[in-house]
Amino acid sequence: MADEWWRGAAIYQVYLRSFADGDGDGIGDLAGLRERLPYLAELGVDAIWLNPWYPSPMADGGYDVADYRAIDPAFGTLAEAEAYIAEAHALNIRTIIDIVPNHGSDQQDWFVQALQAGPGSPERDRFLFRPGRGDQPPNDWQSIFNGPAWTQVEDGEWYLHLFAPEQPDFNWRNPEVVEEFHDILRFWLDRGVDGIRIDSAAVLFKDLDSVEESYTDHDEVHEVYRGWRQITDSYDGRFLVGEMWMPDQERFALYLRPDEMHTAFNFDFLSRPWEADELKASIDLTLSTHVPIGAPPTWVLSNHDVTRPVTKYGRPDTSFSHQDRKHGMHTDLVLGERRARAAALLAMALPGGLYVYQGEELGLPEVEDLPDDLRQDPIFTRSGGTDRGRDGCRVPLPWSGKEPPFGFNTGTGTPWLPQPADWKNLTAESQSDDQNSMLTLYRTGLRLRRTYLGDGTLTWLDSQPGVLAFRRNNLTCITNLTPESVELPPHEEVLLTSTPLDDGSLASDSTAWIR
Repeated sequence: MADEWWRGAAIYQVYLRSFADGDGDGIGDLAGLRERLPYLAELGVDAIWLNPWYPSPMADGGYDVADYRAIDPAFGTLAEAEAYIAEAHALNIRTIIDIVPNHGSDQQDWFVQALQAGPGSPERDRFLFRPGRGDQPPNDWQSIFNGPAWTQVEDGEWYLHLFAPEQPDFNWRNPEVVEEFHDILRFWLDRGVDGIRIDSAAVLFKDLDSVEESYTDHDEVHEVYRGWRQITDSYDGRFLVGEMWMPDQERFALYLRPDEMHTAFNFDFLSRPWEADELKASIDLTLSTHVPIGAPPTWVLSNHDVTRPVTKYGRPDTSFSHQDRKHGMHTDLVLGERRARAAALLAMALPGGLYVYQGEELGLPEVEDLPDDLRQDPIFTRSGGTDRGRDGCRVPLPWSGKEPPFGFNTGTGTPWLPQPADWKNLTAESQSDDQNSMLTLYRTGLRLRRTYLGDGTLTWLDSQPGVLAFRRNNLTCITNLTPESVELPPHEEVLLTSTPLDDGSLASDSTAWIR
């Protein structure tokens, strides 16, 4: 159905600060994104998901929002955002924006008013202020970003922040909060936004009287998203996608009921090691969770919060986790790139939606040697440096040239995070005409995916241990995770392989599409 385009869409994630800098100040912006729209059209994506572009003090990379109805001046203006949406639509590229409902910024008007109004005021009831236990916080909850989850204000009360102190949590039992976000949704949908990505979607409600930390997946949250779904469905062809890190797939599926979210990120697949049984189990689990409720699955290899695939797959322990940022590991980047190429074609062949994080199509590795004084992720500082944070996957993209800033910006500004000198071999320019490059693999894969695949069903085929083989429409995808080459089944045509065939056989750590 045309109004359900998102069921099989390929969606490209743009972390705006690091995508392209159009005004030369070293920070990516809307001008840079607009200049690069033809690149994304050629890549073959159906939509762009933008991380928060709102005014923000940037205490958490834009996820501390000061004004949900405006654009940060470093990125541009609201008029530029509207022009970008129209220009993207002209290229048949839709736009998805990030909404952050759990918390705002401590510089947001509402929070400034709450501090001025004092204890017991209606202004404070929009947030989670509580008296302490003597000189101690209301309870012993810890922040997801390390350290206490409470901060004391001058009059002695404490406010809850599941993340950084600059990100006070909203009180979602307050009707004003509910209505405020309804209005925010309408504001952006009226401006042509095609989808809403919901940040930290499962943590809105808290049981502050609980001895244990109790803030994930309370039943009350579903009523919130039923309201959001009604608003979204009142506009043609719009959808919701939720971010929920939840191991319980039965609880996860509740968010995807027909009157709640349309889709959600599939972090189970992202988190699995490079092992055939693990990946097959994740695919089966994902399909069994989504198919009965009519929701399309999504497939994600990376995003702005996790280690890049080329680095992840080049490590001995190839599972994704936030823990892998805490200490150095030996990384075989040659092996990592080989596996990342195979994983890309595997993910592209699966039924449902596909998300590609910027730079994934260039095969960028994690930047693990950033100087400590340049790191900006609050996780790094709040952990005392034991967790290196997420800056390493957010380094500005290399576009062209032989030395930094690699075409990221043309002015005198220095990119807000430094790019490695050896990225000269990974620029979009250097890869564009290379038939063996990661960029060419993504361009070809996304084009063939649009022709042959998208949404639909999957049928597993018999295969030897360590090999995944399935049929989609009239295409067969085979991924060889064994250490040896394997023979391809009978076929008429090889459409695409992640590495060259080995005398007609599929090499180790490779994927082939045949028909």
